[in-house]
Formats: sequence, C-alpha cells, structure tokens
Amino acid sequence: MLVGADAAAESRPGQNGGPWAIELFTSQGCSSCPPADAMLGRLAQRPDIVALSFHVDYWDYIGWKDRFATKETTARQRAYARTLRQKYIYTPEMVVDGRVHQPGISDGQIESMLANAKRQATARTTPMLKRVADGTLRIALDAAKIEGPADVALFVYDRRHATPIQRGENEGRRLDNFNVVRHFEVLGQWDGAQAHWTVAADRFQPEQGLAAIVQQPDHGPVLGANKLEPVIAG
Repeated sequence: MLVGADAAAESRPGQNGGPWAIELFTSQGCSSCPPADAMLGRLAQRPDIVALSFHVDYWDYIGWKDRFATKETTARQRAYARTLRQKYIYTPEMVVDGRVHQPGISDGQIESMLANAKRQATARTTPMLKRVADGTLRIALDAAKIEGPADVALFVYDRRHATPIQRGENEGRRLDNFNVVRHFEVLGQWDGAQAHWTVAADRFQPEQGLAAIVQQPDHGPVLGANKLEPVIAG
C-alpha cells in the first residue's frame, strides 16, 4: 500500500559522503540477470544507496521483448563502456558511482565495488530533493569546490514490477524487477555555486521514485546522488 508522497517529501543527507549510485544494466531476456535483479532489490532498501535498474534492448531478439527496455538505456550502458574502457558490454552489469563495474551478483562484489568507489571519491556533494506544496520537485545543491562543470540528471523510476515471462531464456519464470528507470534526463550543468532546479509535477507520478545524480560530463565519475521515494507499506 502506498502511504503517500507526503511521507517522504524531502530527502535526507547521506552519511560518510553517500548516498552512492548503483546502476544495474539488465534484461528480462537474459537468463543470467535474475540474481542481479534480486540483489538490486535488496540494495534499493538501503538508505546509503541510490539503486537504479536500466533495461537494455539488445537481448530482445532472442525471443522475449523486455517492455522496459529502451534505446536510451542501452546508450547509457555503451557510454559507460567507453568511459570505463570496457572491451564489450554485458548483462548483468552494475556500475557503482560511474567508477567501477562488475556483474553484481554477490555481496562480495557489491562491497568490493563500493569500497573501490569510496577510495576514489575524494570530494562529494549531496543533492537535496524536496516535493513542494504544488507537487513540483526541487533539487538543490550547496556551494562546493569542483573541477569543471558537472551534469545534474533526474531519474524517474517504478519501485517494483512482476512480469510473467512467456518466451526466451527465462520462459516460464516470473521476474521481479526493482527501481526500473522509466525516464531520465540531464536538467543542466552545475559549476559549484549554490543552485537549484525545479521539475514540474506532470513529469512523474506520485508513486514513482525520484533520484538525482551529479556526474562529471560524458558519464564520468559521480560526485553525488540522492533519492526521494514514497513510503510503501505491506
């Protein structure tokens, strides 16, 4: 049961420099992906993690078309592959803070990636998200010293979906997907000065999760992340 957006109308600052962004690239047509999907579901419950699931479209040809897959999510994964100097793209793939990647199918892999990302993150800023009285979203950043401009991006996601799979590698299974990104966009650039952005209420639904990621251009390292989610009971 959805308690309501008012129950989580404002995000809270993270501890120890977080929250940390974990992006899972997955597909309902990939038989290796369900363990990573389940892992992301557990990570989504952690207050120190902004967990996002991006469904890619390049496995759609093998028998099952993933209804959440888009060319934009695939393009984001390919951009990370260039930035991280990968020889190829693969699923499942988790990218932590735009700095490191692994399949993300075990606690050990997750903790290793988080530790690696934290060692690399010499400076951190936390965007604050707030739903104001008229329903709009406000994203604010305090002044901070950064090297060059950074992109401020918004991610709108569905908290959970259950899908019966009728064909392909996962035929006969019911797949649970968490924090499925349905829309994302760069709102603008940030130069380190105090700033804010306003997103109209008609750009998202009350039951959807919202996340902001501050990131060096061209899918570089993440400088900060945060999320705002309605409370779901039951």
